[in-house]
Amino acid sequence: MADARTTLKVAPRADFGSRNARRMRREGLVPGVVYSGGSEATAFQVSERDVRSVIAEGAALFDISIDGAKARPVVIKEQQLHPVRGTLRHIDLQEVKLDEAIQAEVAIELEGAEDAPGVKASGVLEHVTHQVTVEALPTDIPDKIVVDVSAMEINDTLQLSVVTPPNGVTFIVEDPEEVTIATLSPPRVEEAAPEVEEETEVIGEGEGDGGGEAAAEGEGDSGGDSEGE
Repeated sequence: MADARTTLKVAPRADFGSRNARRMRREGLVPGVVYSGGSEATAFQVSERDVRSVIAEGAALFDISIDGAKARPVVIKEQQLHPVRGTLRHIDLQEVKLDEAIQAEVAIELEGAEDAPGVKASGVLEHVTHQVTVEALPTDIPDKIVVDVSAMEINDTLQLSVVTPPNGVTFIVEDPEEVTIATLSPPRVEEAAPEVEEETEVIGEGEGDGGGEAAAEGEGDSGGDSEGE
């Protein structure tokens, strides 16, 4: 959590409709809306490069300034991406009060995988749950939850129940025991290959014997013809 929040500078938007949205995207702009409690939502437009830069920082909380006005703390409510190109098509932001707890989705990151005994024994580590809903004051929302998997052995399963949330943060799940963060499975073994090789070898031997007999018969026939001539 950074002490100094990033400020996203945007411009007000007055034109609506799919045609105007397509025009903005061609110009490298993204349409968006910021919601503010019971107040009327405010439409804006922003450079896709600028908003992607803020999102890439990974902070759950940042500020928005519309047309140079006073910055307001916001979190991402929803973002729409192009299904093929992955470009940002629309973004919704939610203004928050810094003294009121909110819920937010936070990424889960694994660390220590290269030191895990099960991984060293060629086991397969799978990251199962990538996000968790948390509740905290906006300034206490973590950028990510880091989970240490360095002690995992083969056949181990790590549940959310063994993860301690940061101070002031609560995981919002019905049963942490039912949320699997990671598993470490035994090495994958290919068992069909030896049978295929053995079968090929037998077929090859049979074909070799048949080919020898045919060749012998062919030589005999050829010799008979030669003698006849």
